[in-house]
Order: sequence, then structure tokens, then C-alpha cells
Amino acid sequence: MPDSRLPDLIARHEADLLAQWAKALSAAGATREDLMKPEELRAQCADLLGSVRQALQRGGNDITGQGWEKVRELLTEISRTRAQQGFTPTATASFVFSLKEPLFQRLRSEHAANPALLVEETWSTTTLVDKLGLFTIESYIKAREDIIRRQQEAMLELSTPVVKLWDGILALPLIGTLDSARTQIVMESLLQRVVTESTDVVILDITGVPTVDTLVAQHLLKTVTAARLMGTDCIISGIRPQIAQTIVHLGVDLTSVITKSSLADAFKVALSRRDLMVVKRKAAAAGAQA
Repeated sequence: MPDSRLPDLIARHEADLLAQWAKALSAAGATREDLMKPEELRAQCADLLGSVRQALQRGGNDITGQGWEKVRELLTEISRTRAQQGFTPTATASFVFSLKEPLFQRLRSEHAANPALLVEETWSTTTLVDKLGLFTIESYIKAREDIIRRQQEAMLELSTPVVKLWDGILALPLIGTLDSARTQIVMESLLQRVVTESTDVVILDITGVPTVDTLVAQHLLKTVTAARLMGTDCIISGIRPQIAQTIVHLGVDLTSVITKSSLADAFKVALSRRDLMVVKRKAAAAGAQA
């Protein structure tokens, strides 16, 4: 758009364009005063329109070019903040696409006597705003995906709590399906606690794992191997009859790992590994008197 009259038009009518843009946003339902203050929205509109004008004055409508770097950064930041604030994809896209109407109205006023020029400028403006709108949507989707990913990571960390049962004994109750991403978080959190707690025995309780297939078994073995490399013994508890049958059917070798049917049984083994045992108070008192 080297010879476009659009940058000059924006420069001469910037205040009016901003006012008309605000009306178009309101008509499109793209304003959410519960999520963003009106003055913040006006500031975003002013920053974007001014940045677009400056980019056009440098020449060219290739928004991937160096001259449009500031516009891209601004749209990326706007998309990110709107994703965090809870704006919908439609409202975010409307923020950019609503700029078409005031621009078209101004173009018609400026070039009413020259239909050919009006068509040319309208087409160039449409193409430009569409490109900016698509870039905004892509940035919004990336921001939403990043938010979802971080939320999933936080939920995974909360769903894999490492519990201290006794000095030198940790338990990791697993609930839900195990996959590669979750196994990685399990290993990282477990190994970190193994170091900080000077752990001798770790109990992996899979009572809450609905099914055990080859992939889940491999993930369990990876966790056991990682703990052993840190000098810690591992016990897998919660081996229900159906899970035991599945493991045998799959041909998964767990012979090198201590397995127990319940967390209580695994805890007994862990205590014995540390030369400890649990006795009733009366029995202990009677033994002391004898």
C-alpha cells in the first residue's frame, strides 16, 4: 500500500475515527466494562490506530515486515491480556474488525467523487484489517493455549502430592490416568522430595489409578528406576486383583519391584526396612514391665 491515502486519512481524522470505532465496538457487543475499564479500551484503540498509521507511512501493507513490528507486538499483548481477562474469541476479533466501519465511512466521504479510487482504497483497507484480525486471533489462541497449559501443569502438580509418612518414608498416592507428561511431573516432584527429606523408602500407591496398561506400567517402572538411582527403595501398593491379572496378561515384568495390595501393607514393609515397627501401647507397656 505504498501509494495509499489511508495513512494521511487516519492522521487527519484520528480523533473522529477513534470515536466512531468506540461506537462500532459497542454495537458489536465487544465492550465488557466488567472486564476492562472504558479508558483502558480507549487507550488500546488509540495505541493501535496510531501504530497502524505509522506503519503505513513507512510504506507497504505486509504486516510481517519490520515496519509492522510495533503493531504485531501491540496486538500480541492485547490478545494476551484479553485472554487472561476472560474475553471471548469473538469479542477479541471484533476489537480489530470493528475498525472497518469507521474507516469505510471516512473513505466514502473522502472519495465519493472518484468511485474507482474508492473501490481500490476500500479493498486495500479490507485486506489490511483482515490480516490484522487474523493475526490477533492467532495470538489470542496461543495465549489461551499457554494459559490452559499452565493450568494443567498446576493441576497435575496438585494431583501428585508427595506425603511424608515417617522419617525417611514418603508416599505418592496416584489418582487418575498416567501419561508421559504427568509421569515427568511425578518423577520431578518425587525426586526433589527424596533429596530434601533424605528418604530411604518411597511408596507408589496406585489404588486410584483406574487401569494399568503397558504404557502406565512403563511409566511406573521409570519412576521406580529414577528413585533407585537416588539410592531409595520403592514399593508399589494398590495392586488390585484385576490389575494384577492385567499386568500378567501384558507380560510386564515387575518381579524386581516390591508390590503390595494395600498402602497399609506397603507401610509395614517400609517400616521394617528402617528397623521400625508399630505396636499397641498396652503390649509395649507389658513388654517393658517384664
